[in-house]
Amino acid sequence: MKRFKRPFYSVIALTVAVGLAACTSDEPDENTGGSPDGGEATGEGGDLVIAMQSEISGFDPHQVNDVPSGQVQNQVFEGLVAFDEDMNIEERLAESYEAVDNTLTFKLREGIQFHDGEAFNAEAVKTNIERITDEDIASQRAFLFEEITEINVLDEYEIEFVTEEPFAPLIFSFAHSGGNMISPAVIEEDYAAMEDGEQPFTAVNANPAGTGYFKYESGGIGTEIVLSKNEDYWGETALLDTVTFKVVPDGNTRVAEVSTGDSHVIEPLDVSAIPQLESTDGASMLETQSISASYFGFNTEKEPFDNPDVRRAIAMAIDNEVILDNIWEGHGIVANGPIAPGVVGYDESISPIEFDPEGARELLEEAGAEDLSISLMTNDSEARLDIATYIESALSDVGINVTINSSDFPTYLEATANGEHEMYILGWSSATGDADYALAPLFHTDNHGTAGNRSFYSNPELDQLLEDAAQEIDEDTRAEMYKEAQEIIVNDAPVVFSYYQEYLNGVRDEVKGFKRSMTGDILLQETYIEQ
Repeated sequence: MKRFKRPFYSVIALTVAVGLAACTSDEPDENTGGSPDGGEATGEGGDLVIAMQSEISGFDPHQVNDVPSGQVQNQVFEGLVAFDEDMNIEERLAESYEAVDNTLTFKLREGIQFHDGEAFNAEAVKTNIERITDEDIASQRAFLFEEITEINVLDEYEIEFVTEEPFAPLIFSFAHSGGNMISPAVIEEDYAAMEDGEQPFTAVNANPAGTGYFKYESGGIGTEIVLSKNEDYWGETALLDTVTFKVVPDGNTRVAEVSTGDSHVIEPLDVSAIPQLESTDGASMLETQSISASYFGFNTEKEPFDNPDVRRAIAMAIDNEVILDNIWEGHGIVANGPIAPGVVGYDESISPIEFDPEGARELLEEAGAEDLSISLMTNDSEARLDIATYIESALSDVGINVTINSSDFPTYLEATANGEHEMYILGWSSATGDADYALAPLFHTDNHGTAGNRSFYSNPELDQLLEDAAQEIDEDTRAEMYKEAQEIIVNDAPVVFSYYQEYLNGVRDEVKGFKRSMTGDILLQETYIEQ
């Protein structure tokens, strides 16, 4: 995503130093992997096997942002801060942080080493952020930090980031996995490889050295990946001895893997495979609320979708309760707007367009858009094809003929980025946990196409409101502005949000402490296999 250029804003809530030291009285005195009171953890150890639907694209957190890659990367690499499973920002490699005016300052933990023995310090952080924003690297995560104008190393364990104006989303960007820290020695190897004609990220993919509680052991793209416990981890060590990520593309086969005990966790559990899991002894389903939202949208530059009444009529003809209950079997929440629960800016008072087929027919007639024939584009996801089939049926009930066109995901993304579609189905996860990321990429005029606004929607009033909200320093006023922005989006209906997804996993009963965050991260530090 390319962040639009605009004024910045400060944040009152974050102008206080938020961080606390890692080693509190609730933690063990030594890195034994024990319980918080210092005793031994029951069932410590084990070799966990996770059956993954897809293989990773790479180990480099600055390079790729697909879900399977992130699931592996986030065990090996850490950032200065991170989201916990409830979307609260917590300190990781930073001991504390403070946002004042246009500066964000981190006090770093001391005595931490990367897996290859390199020291973690302020210079290492500077090296990482400069790499992410280096145009020669062309990182997909560069947009997270492009507002930074200066990086000042204040001392060995203190670093300051300066923006042109106060910019509250920056702390949320550091909580994104794109801000994970890589060994400076590996980064140096990567630049050397580039000078020899290699592609960026080559060295990192060959030697993924972070500071995480697991370290790389073996495997790679297209193969089984094994991580082992980092015995020298700066905090509480992981309880597991190893974690293996095994690629098992078929959903039913993943359930069979857990049934036989060849795997311990299914990632993800397909809705269609839930009955098979429910009949499996010794395993159960884990449901985790997410900040990911599914939506259908329109190319507002093409007739008749340039008419908001037509868009509203189509929204009225589609029952999102049916999509959630019949296709996702109720594993989620019907959406009321663009921002999901758990994201800063969510407002439960936002009212969605109600299901009203008769009203839809009347509105289409008033708009002179009866007997439409439209194309609905999606990718080859089973769930999205099911949603497309339902939409085809629902719109036929109000006199609209729908042709479904599907393709592989890369082809689909390119087509919608180029505006080759009329109506489409996609999803969006507000990965920084903030309203800025939830709304600006999808709806600001500056982000047409690849940057996120695949509806090619343009509303000067909304653009100005988003920019004004970005400058607002009063937290309550800012919330009201984002509420108004959501109301405009819902009423104009360039996209219509259907549901907020739940993450589904199958987990064997002997696996304890397995968690997911609302961003979808697998949290394995406290996981163990009960012996």
